[in-house]
Amino acid sequence: MAKLPGRKRGRVLSRVAVAAVAAALVGTSASAAVADAPVPAPVKNVDISKLAKAAPKAGAGAKARATAGAAVSAEAPVFGLFGIQRSDGFLYQYLPNGTGGLDERLFVTGNWDLLKAAATVDHSGDGVGDGMWAWDKAGNLYFNSEDDSRTVGGGWNIYNKVLSPGNLGGGTAYDIIARDKSGVLWLYLGYDNGQVTSRIKVGGGWDVYTEISGKGDLNGDGKADIVARDSSGVLWFYKGTGNYKAPFASRVKVGGGWNTYNALVSVGDVDLDGRADLLARGTDGKLWLYSGNGGATDPFESRKQIGYGYNIYSWMF
Repeated sequence: MAKLPGRKRGRVLSRVAVAAVAAALVGTSASAAVADAPVPAPVKNVDISKLAKAAPKAGAGAKARATAGAAVSAEAPVFGLFGIQRSDGFLYQYLPNGTGGLDERLFVTGNWDLLKAAATVDHSGDGVGDGMWAWDKAGNLYFNSEDDSRTVGGGWNIYNKVLSPGNLGGGTAYDIIARDKSGVLWLYLGYDNGQVTSRIKVGGGWDVYTEISGKGDLNGDGKADIVARDSSGVLWFYKGTGNYKAPFASRVKVGGGWNTYNALVSVGDVDLDGRADLLARGTDGKLWLYSGNGGATDPFESRKQIGYGYNIYSWMF
């Protein structure tokens, strides 16, 4: 596996960097041909209030749009949204547009139908992505960053859900949580080089959830949190504690009706207001933004549509 080429720090994990990660993981080139119809598109002229003053302005160039400036923080990192097109396995990236939504999609690379899941990370804690874990369908875990690349290990196909919400155990790097097929949730503490510790049991009963998602701090206490949707459509908030022995506080009910969505995706801060957000894809392919508000029991503002046509993606992260 080849290392990533060097890149300037202080930017969102760039399309070039992600292409290098993807190419290293699946052994393909980022110059594959693009089949591009139909194209999911952002909603135009989205204007969400309460944007940070330092956020890029509407009409800024691509470089400015990919930079969150002073709005970036380790508690609300900026990664952008990635989607794997189900028809051909091509990987696309959407960066924040600086006006509360997403910019036009960018082709990254191909062959992502070989993978089962992926998670961007901010191991440096500067608020922008600097690496990626990825799991293939054979159960192997890979890691690639600007400084290191490795096969971490096999056997991960015992899990039906894996994600990296952030630093859950009080260390300096992102961690992984994984749910096994019996519903037990496990925590792996992460290192800067992508290696992980032996797993730590969080607890059982997590098979009641059809979606688990998180990327950053939702309630403003500086610790990474997650949300989980049960089979009846109720969304629950799990506050992060920063204690690896018990990484989540007791759940708090956010509300019902979330079964209208076929995917819940956390990618950190989307509207660049310094708070982590949640994306939800409707069964009709519309993409909705739930902007984080820092609330302890109700962490999201009312939804705003920021895109359509997103059902062409088999999975997003």
